[in-house]
Amino acid sequence: MSTLHRRAVLAAGLAAVLAGCTPRPNPATGPTPDPAPAGEPPFAALEKQFGGRLGVAALDTGSGATTGYRAGERFLMCSTVKALLVAAVLQRSSADPALLDRRIRYTRADLIAHSPVTASRLADGMTVAELCEAALTVSDNAAENLLSAQFGGPAAVTAFLRALGDPLTSSDRTEPALNDSALGDLRDTTTPSWFVRDLQRVALGTAPLTEGQRGRLTGWMTACTTGAAQIRAGVPAGWQVADKTGSGSAGESNDVGIVRPPGRAPIVLAIFTAPASKDDTTGNPTIAAATRIALGALKTP
Repeated sequence: MSTLHRRAVLAAGLAAVLAGCTPRPNPATGPTPDPAPAGEPPFAALEKQFGGRLGVAALDTGSGATTGYRAGERFLMCSTVKALLVAAVLQRSSADPALLDRRIRYTRADLIAHSPVTASRLADGMTVAELCEAALTVSDNAAENLLSAQFGGPAAVTAFLRALGDPLTSSDRTEPALNDSALGDLRDTTTPSWFVRDLQRVALGTAPLTEGQRGRLTGWMTACTTGAAQIRAGVPAGWQVADKTGSGSAGESNDVGIVRPPGRAPIVLAIFTAPASKDDTTGNPTIAAATRIALGALKTP
C-alpha cells in the first residue's frame, strides 16, 4: 500500500469506530475482560466492566487497518500531551540547532508535585534535551512546564497540532491544572483517533520531524518508566513499546504509544479512560485489556 493511500485510510478509517471486531487469543499476561455476551462488542463489554467511559483507537501502519471504540469522543489528555510537546520542541530545534543543548536555570518555586528529576538538578539546571527526557521517561511535571515556557506555552503546542492538520486537539494549561476537567470543558482534550494520527505523524512519518528527531522522541518514549501496567502489559513478550502515560485528578488513566511486533510494521495506539469515580483503581488493567482487544481486532499474532 502506498504512503498516500495509507494516509487516506488513516484519515477516513480512524473516524470510523470498528468496535465489533473479535479479538484473537493473546499470550500477554495480566488482567483480562470478562467474556462478552453473544453479540456484544468486546470494547463495550470491557467498558461495562470498567464502569466508566473508555476510548480506544489503533492503527496498523503496515496494512492501514484500524479499530477503536468511542474513537471520535473527547477525553482529557493529562500527561500524554508531553509526547506532543516534546515533538514540537524537537521540530523547533531544526530552526534553532542550539536549542536542545541550551541550559535552563530554574528555582525551587518552579518545582511542583512529581518533579523528581528537576528537583535533583536544581543547583545546575538542565538542558532542553534533558528536560525532554525527564518529561517522557518519568513524566516529570516541572520539566513539562519549563519546556512549555521555552516553547511559547500550551497555545504553541496547539498551533503545532493545527499545522499537522489536527483541528480538534487542544493544549490549554500547564501542570498540574491540565489534569483537571469538568463536564463540557474542552480544554486539554483530544480524541483517540486524532491522537493516533498525530503520534503516527510525529513518530513514524517523514515530516515534520527528521529521522534523528523521531529517533530521540521514540527512544525517550521507549525508556518510559510509568507504563508497565498499561499498554506494555497488554502486548506479547518480546514486543517493543514506546509510550507515554497520563493520569487525571478525577481518576483518569491514559496511555498512548507505538507497539512494534517483531518483523512487522508498528501499531499506533491511544487509550483513554474516564472512570465513574475518582477513587477507581481499574484504569490501568482496563487499558491493558483494551490493548489485547485492539491487537486481536487488527489480527496481530
